[in-house]
Amino acid sequence: MTPKELNYRHLGESMIKKFEKRNIEAFYTATREEARTKVLELIPEESSVTYGGSATLNECGILDAVRTGNYSFIERTDARTPEEKREMMSRQMMADYFLMSTNAFTKDGELVNIDGNGNRVCFLIQGPSHVIVVTGMNKLAFDIPEAFQRIHNCATPPNCVRLGCKTPCSVTGTCGNCLSPETICCQEVITRYSKHPGRIKVVMVGEDLGF
Repeated sequence: MTPKELNYRHLGESMIKKFEKRNIEAFYTATREEARTKVLELIPEESSVTYGGSATLNECGILDAVRTGNYSFIERTDARTPEEKREMMSRQMMADYFLMSTNAFTKDGELVNIDGNGNRVCFLIQGPSHVIVVTGMNKLAFDIPEAFQRIHNCATPPNCVRLGCKTPCSVTGTCGNCLSPETICCQEVITRYSKHPGRIKVVMVGEDLGF
């Protein structure tokens, strides 16, 4: 185990206790393979499962595993028209499990997210019976201001490139605090406490994942 891997483990073990104080159950896994196994352990077979856009979930192979597993998978990309998208959101709202990553999390156990359309943070806040958040340890920030700095300058620019958004940060690589029609920084959500015990679970991964 390298010094970085060992440090991630120590941080993860400390974070489990911080999340617990906020009514959030957390787990530490050393690798993306372990993370995938843990997520599948947390989801009973035949559950309805959906997800929010996430590079981390793809990198861990979690979405592929759920798609091919014994679950009722709600594929959000199947919706094409505005009417179909509204219908899809209603199905996602009633899902047993919602899978997502987080843009950042703090050393005090807060989840910090910025969203464009708001569907991802919407389902984090309310709707699906259970939410599983998978995050690389690279997304750990000291506090909320640092978390937002991380999101604006490390996460959003490459995400805009990935999504083909015509924003200043997609060209310059750094936040321009823009009001572009294509901005994905529309909703800012801090989850400081889970009102419903056991609803939100965080699976931390001792790797650099996502943006």
